[in-house]
Amino acid sequence: MLTFGEHAHAVLHNALGHYETALDNSQRASAQDELHAAVWSLPELVEAAVRSGKPELAADALERLRERTQVAGTEWAFGIEARCAALLTDDAIAEDLYREAIERLGHCRVALDLARAHLLYGEWLRRRGRRVDAREQLRSALTSFAEMGAEAFAQRAERELLATGETARKRTIETSDELTPHEARIARMARDGASNQDIATELFVSRKTVEYHLHKVFSKLGISTRQQLEYVLPGLERASSAASGAGNWARGSLMRTAP
Repeated sequence: MLTFGEHAHAVLHNALGHYETALDNSQRASAQDELHAAVWSLPELVEAAVRSGKPELAADALERLRERTQVAGTEWAFGIEARCAALLTDDAIAEDLYREAIERLGHCRVALDLARAHLLYGEWLRRRGRRVDAREQLRSALTSFAEMGAEAFAQRAERELLATGETARKRTIETSDELTPHEARIARMARDGASNQDIATELFVSRKTVEYHLHKVFSKLGISTRQQLEYVLPGLERASSAASGAGNWARGSLMRTAP
């Protein structure tokens, strides 16, 4: 659990662009000879080390990662390896590796890793002055992150997109009141009768997280009770039942993100 905690912090700080902190977290996590979390931290270490200007640490982490990916032999494993290798490769080969990573990860259901490949490729393109090409990758990443509720990564993608010259939509009263896809799902489930604990169980989150999102939903919609959701969400597609709607989303989410 401690190793997984270090890994989770590494993911978060890479998303936020706090690469030195992510480097420390990922080094501690990957140093443990433990299944899953220690191995998952190696790609975090590669990215954090490259962004921190420590290519020797990144190269060592990549070699350790390859020892596992070559044995695994899956599209997911090779996709992650290609994405990490691209970070350490010169311009002549890096683009091919990014495209390989996106193609391989596109055959999997690990949505977050695919979105991160689009993000890194977009960042790479922007830094080489290829703004139009970068926007395509960054838009794809931003859409995916927003849909899955990965807000820190979404903000990073949005910053990069703005840096390409993309004009952000101004936040008017109307747009500031729009629900995110994640908020809309929770709102529909609450409207259809699911309790906070039911929603938390189905979506694999804590009840506090559900309460937080519902508070934002109520604020955006200008209501104060769950009963009022029936009247302010008439235009959204109604699930056949709270349990089946939540279950379908949760199973799809799990299949996208589970190894």
